[in-house]
Amino acid sequence: MNVRDVLEAYRQGRIDLQRAEQLLRLDFLERVGQHTLFDHAREARRGIPEVIWGENKPPSMVAEIVSTALRDRDAVLVSRASPEHVGAIIKVVDPRHVRYLEGCRLIVIDRQPDRPMVGKIGILTAGSSDIAVAEEAKAMAEVMGCEVLTAYDIGVAALHRFLDPLARMLDEGVDALIVVAGMEGALPTVVSGLADVPIIGVPTSVGYGFGGGGEAALMGMLQTCSPGLVVVNIDNGIAAGATAALISLRCRRKE
Repeated sequence: MNVRDVLEAYRQGRIDLQRAEQLLRLDFLERVGQHTLFDHAREARRGIPEVIWGENKPPSMVAEIVSTALRDRDAVLVSRASPEHVGAIIKVVDPRHVRYLEGCRLIVIDRQPDRPMVGKIGILTAGSSDIAVAEEAKAMAEVMGCEVLTAYDIGVAALHRFLDPLARMLDEGVDALIVVAGMEGALPTVVSGLADVPIIGVPTSVGYGFGGGGEAALMGMLQTCSPGLVVVNIDNGIAAGATAALISLRCRRKE
């Protein structure tokens, strides 16, 4: 829930005054089992859905955290998740609301699949090996209420491929672009030199030899000579999707 959701829930009588006050306090924390101190107000402060890191957490622990989080919100994401995490979650959540994106190991639990798409962003990938990270960003932005346009495998190895998709996204009024690339990470700089919207570069751990774990792509994007390009960490589609969605939703707030 964001602040508006809390106030609307109180207005409709779905929560009482005490619960509304708790959700709006910055220090409202809840102990989950003996393992997690959950911050119920984080989404209200940031406008970003709760994301639970699944890797290195037992499925039962993740399921318990998800169950707690869903008391106050409609959507939770679990990143770096396994099929075992899915199995534990569907024991505490209606399976109709659970979707597993196997390519990016992301679980999306969403009880409001018909939410209005207020924002609009675009996602481009340099290669097909970058699609998993792009899909993570796409899922995050969609849960935040953004329509997402995508174009994959359009990198600089055949530069003409990205011109039409880029033009289409700009013509359709995207407020930000996410550009995902591995290897030398050149595509975000090229796009940034042509587009008049904020560009979020995502380096991926795709490549070989020196810098093959994504370091070369990261350094290349950080060293860009084109203003307007910012960069998230290697393989961090979650951060890219959240940032692009925040930009778009802020742009369209008055609408």
